[in-house]
Amino acid sequence: MSHKSTNKFREMKNKILFGALLLTVVSMVSCKQDYVCDCSKTYTTGSGTSTQNYSTYTYTENRYRAEKRCNDNVETGSDIWGDYSINCQIQ
Repeated sequence: MSHKSTNKFREMKNKILFGALLLTVVSMVSCKQDYVCDCSKTYTTGSGTSTQNYSTYTYTENRYRAEKRCNDNVETGSDIWGDYSINCQIQ
């Protein structure tokens, strides 16, 4: 390979790497926004069910990460008022 073609190859390689790096940075920064996660708590007793607003979270993330963090709040359990389930979703 000649010296001239080696330099062109390096120049092209550097441009491709720079473009890939720039695309990665732009996609990571531009996708972040505020996503609101609303959670409700539903109690189940012998007489039926009762649902109430439970909590609201705001995540400044990309949508995939915000949905994952919102889903991490989902749970089921029992307390002195009965069995419950907490359900959350991005609005």
